Amino acid sequence: MSIPQLSRPKVLITGANGLLGQKLVEQLVATKQWEVIATGRGPCRLSGTGNTYQMLDIENQKEVEDTLSLVRPEVIIHGAAMTHVDECEKHQEACYRANVLATKYLVEAAEKIQSHFIFVSTDFIFSGLDGQNPYKEEAVPDPVNYYGQSKLDGEELIKCSRLKWAIARTVLVYGLANDLSRPNIILWVKASLEAGKQIRVVDDQVRTPTLAEDLAAGCILIAEQGATGVFNISGSDLLTPYQMALETADYFGLNKELIVRTDSTQFTQPARRPMKTGFVIQKAINQLGYSPKTFREGISILAKQLNLGGFQK
Repeated sequence: MSIPQLSRPKVLITGANGLLGQKLVEQLVATKQWEVIATGRGPCRLSGTGNTYQMLDIENQKEVEDTLSLVRPEVIIHGAAMTHVDECEKHQEACYRANVLATKYLVEAAEKIQSHFIFVSTDFIFSGLDGQNPYKEEAVPDPVNYYGQSKLDGEELIKCSRLKWAIARTVLVYGLANDLSRPNIILWVKASLEAGKQIRVVDDQVRTPTLAEDLAAGCILIAEQGATGVFNISGSDLLTPYQMALETADYFGLNKELIVRTDSTQFTQPARRPMKTGFVIQKAINQLGYSPKTFREGISILAKQLNLGGFQK
């Protein structure tokens, strides 16, 4: 007599074509504990198997309602967002639709089926000027740009909902993914120095850079444990971009003399940046068992992925 298989819980991911989304799908499928529904606005860019991909425009309320009522996921990991800070500043209506209105539609649809809702947020909800950095989960937000405000508005929607919810705040996510052209600081420094180009890198901003694989792992720990509340999910190393550039050059054996130290007053950008953020991650370590890589280990992982040729263009 065959024993019937128990159905696996469903997890729905928004922004599955993005850097975090690809890592989430890959890791969730690997656990074999979840039925993975990957969603994105355009055609599927995922390389692996073991998931179900569905196109979903989260700015379309009816589409969101119809999809969630049909799929009925036990967990939603909402990673989709408009994240280009200057574009958010210049196109605030588009940012509002992507980061606030879409979150509202997802929350309202999720309330009807009582999903565990995990919202990915950012250090840019903080000013970086208040002496609280690195920030703990209880720190008072004070965004200095529209992107940060839009993510804070999203957080408030989650907190005021009738859902079982968690917020995973992160910092300066870097990594490699299929069919993504947006650079990260490691690849930019490596390519520039290999080409013999001098680069100017700021030394007055502080972050805790986060490997995309680590952020995905942190979100999955929240899902697996049914955890609720706010969690800082970032790297552990508190570094300036200048220090990150030096670490990258040192790892690849490139000419560090091409890296010129500067400060943010030398650059004109549409959106202000918080000066000093970074996160204290002790809560995630203690409560979730979160264990991020060092920045040096992150560089090593990217180097191995590049050498394998899986992401090289």
